[in-house]
Amino acid sequence: MDSKQEKINKLKERIALSKLGGGQKRIDKQHKNKKLTARERIDYLLDEGSFEEIGALVTHRSTDFGMENQIIYGDGVVTGYGTIHGRLVYVYAQDFTVFGGSLSETHAEKICKVMDMAVKVGVPIIGLNDSGGARIQEGVRSLGGYADIFFRNVQASGVIPQISAVMGPCAGGAVYSPAMTDFIIMVEQTSYMFVTGPNVVKTVTNEEVTSEELGGAQTHATKSGVAHKTSANDVECLEDIKKLIQYIPQNNTETPKLLDYTLKDEVRDVLSNIVPDNPNKPYDMHEVISGIIDTDSFYEIHKEYAENIIVGFARLGGRSVGIVANQPMAFAGVLGVRSSKKAARFVRFCDCFNIPLLVLVDVPGFLPGTDQEWNGIIVHGAKLLYALSEATVPRVTVITRKAYGGAYDVMNSKHIGADFNFAWPGAEIAVMGAKGASEIIFRREIMAAENPEEKLAEKEAEYAAKFANPYRAAKRGFIDEVILPKNTRRKLLKAFASLENKDVNLPKRKHGNIPL
Repeated sequence: MDSKQEKINKLKERIALSKLGGGQKRIDKQHKNKKLTARERIDYLLDEGSFEEIGALVTHRSTDFGMENQIIYGDGVVTGYGTIHGRLVYVYAQDFTVFGGSLSETHAEKICKVMDMAVKVGVPIIGLNDSGGARIQEGVRSLGGYADIFFRNVQASGVIPQISAVMGPCAGGAVYSPAMTDFIIMVEQTSYMFVTGPNVVKTVTNEEVTSEELGGAQTHATKSGVAHKTSANDVECLEDIKKLIQYIPQNNTETPKLLDYTLKDEVRDVLSNIVPDNPNKPYDMHEVISGIIDTDSFYEIHKEYAENIIVGFARLGGRSVGIVANQPMAFAGVLGVRSSKKAARFVRFCDCFNIPLLVLVDVPGFLPGTDQEWNGIIVHGAKLLYALSEATVPRVTVITRKAYGGAYDVMNSKHIGADFNFAWPGAEIAVMGAKGASEIIFRREIMAAENPEEKLAEKEAEYAAKFANPYRAAKRGFIDEVILPKNTRRKLLKAFASLENKDVNLPKRKHGNIPL
């Protein structure tokens, strides 16, 4: 029988082997590919000395294809818990040095265990993905492991925040777990996501495409919208997670941490000169956001996707808020298929986790055209309408310039449950722009005139004077107050403070049927 010291030595030896993963050669190769190892990633992400590992001595159970001779402690994934900024989180990091990070039955069980624990204690779960996919030597057991994870993603959705970092390959069935989490951050040049790889694509469709073109970080950040954010390298990616976590609560029963803040002189003169006098001239809505929020507190999400709408987190008087804003610099800020989906997704996350919503409006309408109609602008636009209508968090709107047509309704209007609706003096709230409206209303009069162009300009000015302002809406109570731009921050600070204890009782139902 082993002595006490021999037992201790045996334990130390196994722990040391576990920490070595697939061995020094594979670790060196990981570094050569400009990637940190799974353990290095966890150590950088979590507060120093806070990580507690779970399942370090787990091994796979496969005996096929000689796998019984390839036993590695930990089985390709490092799991456990620790803190970020003193806040508890559960984490798993796939280890590419062990069987290419491939997912086995026991690998999946380790991930499921920390997911279950995260839900039980009500804290975020963070997954660092770097895997070649299912471990083909295990067949359906590996596929079953993926499904076990997917099921837990769904059960945790809206209960605890789920954050995925894709820091290497993520292909086939592996992509669906990150896809069901709240945020996906991808590392440029070293990560990719796709359901079927370039070889299969070539075989089936005869398309020649690289992994980077098919599913790289930039592809998913700009074309598909799968990636919410991209990072230049592993370290920047982990820093992004640490920053993101500061704006969100631990779970759906809590609110984000309120930072100490004392009201000062909150007048921001810079806001007075951002919107041009010419209603057709663009301006950068980022300048409006910067003029309203706490200094340098904006954390943008989906920055490179559907740039005609801006979404992200910020601090307003120390309070975490979600911002949705039309961007006049891109397609005049119109709502389209992509921008509607992007904003709806963000709104629903904020509502899940008790993050108040600030909506900044300068929208001329929905984007016209066959491309938009054939790609379902009706149902996609309805997603944003649905998301805002069902949101019970504090909701405040500021119309900075245009709010036309159905887009006025959709962008958090009073009619769909917004709590406070403000407008700047130059706001234009109407069914459509003055020119289009005049061409319809005064068509006969214009056509009968000696100089139709002159008559159109006259009627356009007449219509604009009557309707292209915020006062008709204010008379109806659809706008609570017309405010000077420089006073916007002060108004918002007070509005959100007054809504702190907002409570909405929803009708009893299993769930609504959002137009997916």
